[in-house]
Amino acid sequence: MDNLVPRLEGLLFPSVAGVTVLSVDVDIESVNVKVKSATMGHGCPGCGRWSTRVHSSYLRFPVDGPVGGRRVRLSLQVRRFVCGDSSCAQRTFVEQIEGLTRRHGRWPEQLRATLAAVGLALAGRAGARLAGAFGVSVSRSAVLRLVEELPDPVPPAPRVVGVDEYATRKGRAYGTVLVDAETRRPVDLLPDREASSLAAWLAQRPGVEVVCRDRAPFFAEGATAGAPQAVQVADRWHLWHNLSEAAERAVARRRQCLTTPLCGKAVAVDSADREENVDQPWPTGHRFADRTRARHAEVHALLAAGHSRRAVQRQLGMTWRTVKALADAANPEELFRGQWQGRPSVLDDYKPYLDDRWNVGCTNAWKLWEEIVPLGYKGSYQRVSAYLRQKRTSPRPVTAQPPSPRTVAGWILRRPTALSEAE
Repeated sequence: MDNLVPRLEGLLFPSVAGVTVLSVDVDIESVNVKVKSATMGHGCPGCGRWSTRVHSSYLRFPVDGPVGGRRVRLSLQVRRFVCGDSSCAQRTFVEQIEGLTRRHGRWPEQLRATLAAVGLALAGRAGARLAGAFGVSVSRSAVLRLVEELPDPVPPAPRVVGVDEYATRKGRAYGTVLVDAETRRPVDLLPDREASSLAAWLAQRPGVEVVCRDRAPFFAEGATAGAPQAVQVADRWHLWHNLSEAAERAVARRRQCLTTPLCGKAVAVDSADREENVDQPWPTGHRFADRTRARHAEVHALLAAGHSRRAVQRQLGMTWRTVKALADAANPEELFRGQWQGRPSVLDDYKPYLDDRWNVGCTNAWKLWEEIVPLGYKGSYQRVSAYLRQKRTSPRPVTAQPPSPRTVAGWILRRPTALSEAE
């Protein structure tokens, strides 16, 4: 037992000075160790004054890791000292053993460092499971707290800096992110994207040799003012992004060239309907045409039954002129009036232009009306809308949906070997 005490003292407290092991009790499951501080006094944490006046003492029970498969139970006797400075707000204080204890902490510093390293490697849940495997019961939240308490590593001075913007509120608030382009790790965040902020940051780091940025003018001004010795370049992502935007704009200007019919023939229209539409200016299904045909049939049915025109007027609630017009017409098509009988329209001179725009995919009536007004059109928007409505209801050739400009730009920028035959 006499040889066990110094061996355990060096095993349990390899980096702790000023600790005396009083006794060691070893059984099958655990190792009970009683320890006390060997120093004569301690410095006050408030004013730093050294004090040897002991106020009281009590036991602390730090939780340490197992040794040789046995659980270690530490009983640490600590003293409470009285501060000798009457002006100090810290009247009494408890001694802390450097390398072993800290205020409000139960884990020795060596175990804390071990659990923090486990947390850095495995994070919370996996770190807690691994700690339980080597005999330390800890929660995932405690492992994460140990990781959060670690000081941030000081990054090396960057040589190649990437500058770009980030949004804390898109469209409203923007900042600047600075990245070490060689290690691909963020270095700093600036609260705004002003040229002065970037210039001040670069001026504090004279070792910057290359600045990678986009085409924003405030980044160009800040890099020129803060690092005049640095070379300003554009990174690969921004070069490719700018090229893709330019290709997409070029394709959008030529989008009418992408419209190709699937077949050369239009959808077949029933011949009877075509003949009916040729002979009858108002097609079947039009509310005015259907109403006129129904009234014409009712009037002629009553007249054929022997009723007089006055009787038909009373029964159907029509005026004398309406009944006379329906009775005199041999068929309802004679009653149709308006542009359908060939009367010239103010839109006739602009129909070829509307047809061409319709064929290239522009079907917005309001937009087409705005386009023909500067050309001299004096009519109303409703006339243009009615003409386009007629074209929508008429059969059209089946055409393929043209690909979007972004899709075509992707084909242009892709390797030819990665394209299919259709693309």
